[in-house]
Amino acid sequence: MPQVTMAANQNTSSKYQDIISKSTPLKTGSPACYKLTTVTKNFDSLKRKTLGEKNLNKTNKTILLVGETGTGKSTLINALVNYTMGVKFEDNIWFEIVEREEKSQSESQTSDVIVYEIFGYEDKTLPYSLTIIDTPGFGSTEGIEKDLIISQRLFDLFRSYDGVHELSAVGLVLKATENRVIDRMRYIFDSVTSLFGKDLEKSIVALITYSNGRLPKNALKALEAANIKCAKNEKDQPVHFLFDNCQNEDRIEDIEDLKHAEKNTMKGMNQFSVFLEKTASQKLSKTMDVMNSRVRLTACIQNLQERIQLIELKQRVIQQTEEALKKHEEEMKKNEKFTVEVDEVEEIKEKIDAWWDYKAVTCNKCKENCHYPGCTKAWSPKHCEVMKGGRCTSCTGKCPASDHVKENWRYVNKTRKVKKTKQDMKKKYEENKVENEMKKSLMEHLQTEMEKLKAEEIKWLDESYQHVVNLEKIALNVNSLSTHVHLDFLIEKMKERRDTEKVKKLEEMKSHG
Repeated sequence: MPQVTMAANQNTSSKYQDIISKSTPLKTGSPACYKLTTVTKNFDSLKRKTLGEKNLNKTNKTILLVGETGTGKSTLINALVNYTMGVKFEDNIWFEIVEREEKSQSESQTSDVIVYEIFGYEDKTLPYSLTIIDTPGFGSTEGIEKDLIISQRLFDLFRSYDGVHELSAVGLVLKATENRVIDRMRYIFDSVTSLFGKDLEKSIVALITYSNGRLPKNALKALEAANIKCAKNEKDQPVHFLFDNCQNEDRIEDIEDLKHAEKNTMKGMNQFSVFLEKTASQKLSKTMDVMNSRVRLTACIQNLQERIQLIELKQRVIQQTEEALKKHEEEMKKNEKFTVEVDEVEEIKEKIDAWWDYKAVTCNKCKENCHYPGCTKAWSPKHCEVMKGGRCTSCTGKCPASDHVKENWRYVNKTRKVKKTKQDMKKKYEENKVENEMKKSLMEHLQTEMEKLKAEEIKWLDESYQHVVNLEKIALNVNSLSTHVHLDFLIEKMKERRDTEKVKKLEEMKSHG
């Protein structure tokens, strides 16, 4: 056996001598492992690793891989690279392009969206070069905040001049043993699919890892139960491809089992490559309007939600004032200087811990947060996604971009306790009122203000609802993590209004995505 292994290694060395000479040895033995040397370029807080030189006359296919931490995504990327290079089991060698994790997952870099480019092997196994976009860290111990940033990084990648402008496939990576799509995995898939328009649905496929080659019934049922929007086969099942994750394991024992596993993986690779060849790449430039609209609509919903919360805060203050007036009515009649303690709403600027990428865009006139969180690409407010035709689509006044700033603070509405006389309170509600309005009693002023606030709340709620409906029309998936909280908020408010029709529509959106 040692002689056979040595001969295999000699043959391999001859076959891949050039690439081995440029690589870093990771492990001797069977198989011998090498770290591929790539040209690394950082752009717009993203990273690109390139192997070989691009030939503009050759077709390129781009795939985006997403999945929960621990699904074997890194091994799958390495397997795709080895397959592209034409590496066979009998070559007794294994190349790696993904950095081995030397630190804990919780310490990994937030912005690690990496683009791998494999050039120069066209027609070796595939008739095209391959670009793989990796999204490490989804579902890590750092939680939802990190995952939201990764979604934003993908958005940045698609609209960057040096970024990726078309996709051939989106691979949802999950284990063959997965019997249910848990909430965490669901929001991973939702976070990514919500970036796209409906035209990407037929490009989304399941890449099943740790497979023994048999039909992954549990994983497929889990995808169907979660209503994941993806390509379907003739059996109306999610289009899926099977891979084992043991290509780089030591081949000292269980050689026949490892050969069988390799055979299953090669079958999955062949089927996936045929899918890529037959599937037309989707130009992301066609969906950029969808992406920008999603950001714009999400920002508007967030802004409207804050306005509604402000209205409710003012309503509580009015109710409290009315109660104080009724309770101390006699004292106030006897003594005009008699004071009561009431809440007063005040708008303050609250500092946010953010680099330039995540500062808030706010309106100086409306005193509102127009885009927070998530404003990354804008170097000035006029470049922010919420601006359209030079005006803001988010704030109440739809003010010009010049009335906005991007700083490391945002507006927050709070209440503070103050002591006021009856005259102080009445004066507040008489400001800017015509003469016949000023003649109203304080209680009448409070009731008028309450009615005005209720009308505003209905208006803003209906506008929020319409934004969500519009988003559903253009997006592949409306129910991403970024809009989930807004759906819950709107459902609660529509229930308070007893608007059963809108409640039903919103709950359908939430359950179906």
